[in-house]
Amino acid sequence: MKTALTIAGFDPTGGAGVQQDLKVFHHFGVYGLSVLSALTAQNTFEIRDIKAIDKKFLEEQLFTILSDIRPDALKTGMLFSKDAVRAIVKVIKGFDLQNLVIDPVTISTTGTALLENGVLDLIKNELFPLSKIITPNIYEASILTGVRIEDKEDMQRAAKELKKSGTDTIIITGGHFNNDELKNETLDLLYDGDSFRYYRDLKIDGEYHGTGCAFSAALTALLAVGLSVPSAVEKAKKFITKSIKNAHELGKGMRLLNI
Repeated sequence: MKTALTIAGFDPTGGAGVQQDLKVFHHFGVYGLSVLSALTAQNTFEIRDIKAIDKKFLEEQLFTILSDIRPDALKTGMLFSKDAVRAIVKVIKGFDLQNLVIDPVTISTTGTALLENGVLDLIKNELFPLSKIITPNIYEASILTGVRIEDKEDMQRAAKELKKSGTDTIIITGGHFNNDELKNETLDLLYDGDSFRYYRDLKIDGEYHGTGCAFSAALTALLAVGLSVPSAVEKAKKFITKSIKNAHELGKGMRLLNI
């Protein structure tokens, strides 16, 4: 059986973080492994507190599981601390892990910062060069590159800048533009250093929790079972669209994806 590892935060709603990732892995028939990088106190409309996992214990989690089971693919989500990034870099190099998907989480939909100062630069400089795919959204791509993204051409410029970090493939998600061509659609961009590929879909009204987590987890699972990157993206996008359309309205805030 194929396996995938998620290194991410704990979300009590189960709508993001390791719980969401494990549900997605299971959906695609991949056995899920998980390591916690942080704990959160949150619900569907706010995050009240975040606690980083101690560096020594994070490393212990990673070394213990990887000395027993080698995942076919892995992903990172919310890392929060520099210690977490350094521990993950050490382990990926030490175990020569392949098929790394990085979701460079920076801020929650509710506006809470999900990493300490300086962590994003460390992720870009140390983790990106080890990755198969990075999946920043428009906001994250802008922060990482300094490119203000307002149209398709800006997405391309940002993708080219991100390619310089050493990753194999960039997927910029969440393109919501107000021009006549795309005002009722979303636009995602895949760039592998040679060509650009766009993925368009109709906008779905509402606020949804954990879409970035679920998309990157789907890509990870699909890489684990041997799909190519373009095929994985196509299948992951269809999965996310269906999960959003059938989302659960359980709390007072964002809807939770139906995985």
